Amino acid sequence: MNRVAMQSVLAQDGSVSARAALAELEAGSDFEVFLSQTASARQLWDIWSWRQQVMHDTDVTPRPGLAEAVDRLEAAGTARVYMATVTEPQGRFVLFLSEDLTRCVACW
Repeated sequence: MNRVAMQSVLAQDGSVSARAALAELEAGSDFEVFLSQTASARQLWDIWSWRQQVMHDTDVTPRPGLAEAVDRLEAAGTARVYMATVTEPQGRFVLFLSEDLTRCVACW
């Protein structure tokens, strides 16, 4: 997946996190798509919802968008997704892309 394709996928997503990740990509931030394997959105929901709960329990404030991403992973059910990242100076965005790489399932 090249930069233009990633920008197109993020541009189609209306979430605050996807728009912020898109702005970082357009500003030249690095990105990586992990194409070696997919996972079910449900498996990733299990992991990220647990992480969200731990953050809540320990009074850690996650980057905006985590709750929405967790909800979107749950809604995607058993759909297979790829993970990707956009790295920016203050951290990184985590993206979950559809198996055909045409849409962003979730981003935070």
